[in-house]
Formats: sequence, C-alpha cells, structure tokens
Amino acid sequence: MNIKEYMSRIGQEARKASRVMAKANTAVKNQALAAIAAAIRRDAENLLQANEKDLAAARANGLEAALLDRLTLTPSGIATMAEGLEQIAALPDPVGEVTNLKYRPSGIQVGQMRVPLGVIGIIYEARPNVTVDAAGLCIKSGNATILRGGSEAIHCNQALAALVQEGLASAGLPETAVQVVKTTDRAAVGELITMPDYVDVIVPRGGKGLIERLMRDSRVPMIKHLDGICHVYIDDSADREKALAVSFNAKCQRYGTCNTMETLLVSRHVAPEILPALATLYEAEKVELRCDETAMKILAGYPWLNAATEEDWQTEYLAPVLAIRVVDGLDQAIDHINTWSSQHTDAIITENYSHAQRFLREVDSASVMVNASTRFADGFEYGLGAEIGISNDKLHARGPVGLDGLTSQKYVVLGHGEIRK
Repeated sequence: MNIKEYMSRIGQEARKASRVMAKANTAVKNQALAAIAAAIRRDAENLLQANEKDLAAARANGLEAALLDRLTLTPSGIATMAEGLEQIAALPDPVGEVTNLKYRPSGIQVGQMRVPLGVIGIIYEARPNVTVDAAGLCIKSGNATILRGGSEAIHCNQALAALVQEGLASAGLPETAVQVVKTTDRAAVGELITMPDYVDVIVPRGGKGLIERLMRDSRVPMIKHLDGICHVYIDDSADREKALAVSFNAKCQRYGTCNTMETLLVSRHVAPEILPALATLYEAEKVELRCDETAMKILAGYPWLNAATEEDWQTEYLAPVLAIRVVDGLDQAIDHINTWSSQHTDAIITENYSHAQRFLREVDSASVMVNASTRFADGFEYGLGAEIGISNDKLHARGPVGLDGLTSQKYVVLGHGEIRK
C-alpha cells in the first residue's frame, strides 16, 4: 500500500462527503444514528468476538494494564455505545442555529450561525468506543470524519466502521462521511496531520507521547489535552463523609482515565482526622501513597507509603498511585493546583460558600467542581450525549467537546436593500 496515495484518497472522499453532511437535515442525521445504534445491538456478539481478537494480540504483545482496560469491550459497554448514539440523536441540532441577531443603526440585522467545521481527523489509542462516539458526534454536527484508531483495536474498529457505514447508507448519506483508516502503519498518522487541504481539525485522544508528536508535527489545528493531572482539595470546612466518598471515588472508580484524581490536597486543620480514614479505604484497593513530610508522619504504618518528590506533583499515573500533600489552606491549595495542574479537572470539598466560589473563580482549569468527583468530567455525564475528547486549550473549545465544540460560527447579515453611506 502506498500510504501517501491511500490517505490522500481518503482525504478527498472526506472533503466531498463533508459538503453533503453540511446540508443534511436533522431528521436524516438522526435516522442514520438510530440505524447505527440498532446495528450495534444486533451485532453485539460479533463485536465481542472482534474485540477478543484484539485483546488476545494485545496480551501477547504485553500491552500495559491501563491500555488493556481501555481496549476491553463488554456487553454493557456495547449497550452504552448504542445508548450514546440515541442520546446524541435526541440532542438539539446546533447546525444552522442563529444567535445574537441584532439590528444595527444602518437597518441591517447581524447575527451568528453555527456551521460544521468540515473534516475532522481523530487519532486515538486502544479505545473502540471512541469510534462510535466520534462518528455519532460528527454525523449529528454535520461533519465528515477520518478515524485512525490504534493498531491494538484494528479488528473491533473495522467491525464498528462497517456498522457505521451501513447506518449512513440506510439514511441516504455518503458512507465516506465516516472512514476508519484500515492500515496500522504509523505513517498514516503522519499523512493525516499534514493534509490541511482535506482536514480542518485534528482531535488526538491518546498518551502523552502521541500528543507531543502531534503538537510537534501537525500542520492542522488541534483540539487536545496533554495530561490529566487532576486534584481534589479537602478544605478545612469539608463535610467528612463527602470528603471520604469523593476522594475515594475520584481515585479508585477507574484508574486509567484522564479525569481520575492524581493528587490529593488536604487542609492542615483536618488532615489528622481525614487522612487515616482515607488510608483505610485506599488500603483495601492497594493504592500506593506518595506523600509530603506531614502526610508521611500522619500515615506512618500504611503498607504502601513513599515520600513524594517534585516529579509526583506533575505525574499522571493512570494507576493505583496517589500523591498527597498537606496544605495550609485554600490559598496554598489554589497555588499548588495552578502550578502543577494540567488544567483538566480539579475539585474542592467544602461547606464554605465563599471558599467554593473562590475555588471556582481562581482555579484555571477546563472543569472546576465543588463537592463532586472529578470522574464526572466527561461528555456523557455533562449531558452532551458523548464527547469527541476533552480540551484544556483556551481557544474554540474547552472541557468535554460535544456537538457545539464541533461547530464554528459565521456572521450572517439580513438586510432590506440597505447601502453603506
């Protein structure tokens, strides 16, 4: 296979399909989404078999536990994919929405209309569910997409691609509106990120190495986040039960996700009470704790205890490892977060209204929470139906990127024959 020619052909087909998708009406797009959801439920057993082929190869190649977790499909996971498509179909269609329409002194009306971005290239690792989420969001937002999944999920991704294209065709939409790259050759990624004539935006969902490569080499704008170094701060006015429940869930509900807590900050006033109780919960899950000097003294005797270094404050573990620091109060907590956070998701546990408001205003992250687990920071939980990724950039889209994040705005002017004098 000539990779350059292959990717160029995919890009040309995607550009043509994007023009059809941009003018597709809501009913047709929803019809396609419903058909894809039905096909996924119908072929659930085939998808599990394809996934098992991927898992067998991944285990043989020594894929790490966090990536194996992301790669694994279950019957409930397949049902969730179908449900996500139906939720996207139920969401309002942003395309064509006109807002801020105002009369100007000249007599013209000026407003803004939401329009698709065009062709979106999505690069991801070991997550077959992304194939469906991304396809569904791009279809509903009137975009075409080129999906390049990790080689670890090649069998499952191709099986899902066939179902997506079946659903598109049944609704009279071009099958090439969603294309999954068939080659595992990494050169395909290099071509995809350097095709500005065909691709309008790149959305990378993968490890730090992938994102760093794309930031260095891409000639196409990106919607991205590099790390998920998320914090929970237990304030001196925190409710004890909320603090225990949220801090345990934020770390242990799932380790291999970008919205998992990696650093716990605890106010010095409550640390002697809170930390031993939390350690009991973490011990049951065999979580390694990497602590500052104060926390080390409080937790002496914990079986998996190590002294934290500066490296720990800037590490996304994606594993049962947690950094802990005892801070003097809210000011020091906010300073630590704004210094070391990846600006993804950070939370405060507090019953003090003014502390909560300061945290919301002053923490510079894409999602900032009060008395809730960082694990809620995703498109499904935010009511977006699904997400194409999470952005901690500050331009265009920030936080979970759903339908609105996959559109742009253009100015529209309504006149009545006015001329400029």
